[in-house]
Amino acid sequence: MTLRPNIDVLLKTLRCEPAAYIPVAELGIAPQIKSLFLGKAIRTLADEIEFWTQAGYDYVKIQPEVKYQIGGRLTALGDDSQREWATEEAGLITSWDAFESYPFPTPEDVSYRRLDAVRDVLPEGLGVVGQYGDIFTLTWELMGLENFSFALFENPDLVRAINDRVGRTILSMFERFAQDEAVDILWYSDDIAFNTGLLMSPEVLEQVFFPWLDQIGALARAAGKPLIYHSDGVLFDVLDRLQAAGISALHPIEPKAMDIREVRRRASPGLALIGNVDVGDVLTRGTPTTVREQVRRNIEWMGGEPGYCLGSGNSIPEYVPLDNYRALLEAAFEFGGGR
Repeated sequence: MTLRPNIDVLLKTLRCEPAAYIPVAELGIAPQIKSLFLGKAIRTLADEIEFWTQAGYDYVKIQPEVKYQIGGRLTALGDDSQREWATEEAGLITSWDAFESYPFPTPEDVSYRRLDAVRDVLPEGLGVVGQYGDIFTLTWELMGLENFSFALFENPDLVRAINDRVGRTILSMFERFAQDEAVDILWYSDDIAFNTGLLMSPEVLEQVFFPWLDQIGALARAAGKPLIYHSDGVLFDVLDRLQAAGISALHPIEPKAMDIREVRRRASPGLALIGNVDVGDVLTRGTPTTVREQVRRNIEWMGGEPGYCLGSGNSIPEYVPLDNYRALLEAAFEFGGGR
């Protein structure tokens, strides 16, 4: 099957307008999966574009390049990539002295070389998603979760200082995305919840998370570009607040945390939903048949209403069998219509 990308379909879907088909969308797809899918290593921007196009997506995701040292634990994955585990106790910044000596990246340190190059190599119909995130997450990771939690009460000025230094640099990325004609969609990711609740109270999130999301939402609105927001976990306690910040779509509707039908009932009209196919039990331990059936159910649950993109309930990690990932895509194209 030859699939032609059509960024207009994705844009209409994110605006909850009727579209020709249900698009597919993912925040993250492991390099190993991309390589297996294409039958070759992903080394260049052209390889990335080839993957996103051949897999049937209407966009290529572009991230700026910048490095934050968080002092986490690295675990090799059996190839050139590694998984990084966050520090739970004390991180790299536990005092003002550590803050002063930490090499915070600045907006001038961020590289946009891939974004600058992408406009010259995009095939017809393929759009660009500008993506970055983790202002809240990097703040607590730099301090360590336990130290961060205590510092909220014992040293709030240090928390604010770290949050401000991280936030200013990452906000500058979204200023660039909003202004760049090559970028069609903004995507901000920052986990604020887990399967049974928020990581922090809404009051804490109002200090270190929502002010930044408000600014990113304002940038997206001023530029007339949709803003996708990603967080794992159950988000009902802040669902109205997320929408007030100006998000256009919520990802990934983690199925162990939230029933997508309840999210649709409780969300204001105009909020698009993305994802909701379980990663652990369905995509990883299931079969192509069970994946196909879950995709069919998800589309049925949405009742044909506009404003739904099919995808995983988190991301596509390297341990998802390729046949199951292919089944996800093929079922989305079959049941999603118009392709």
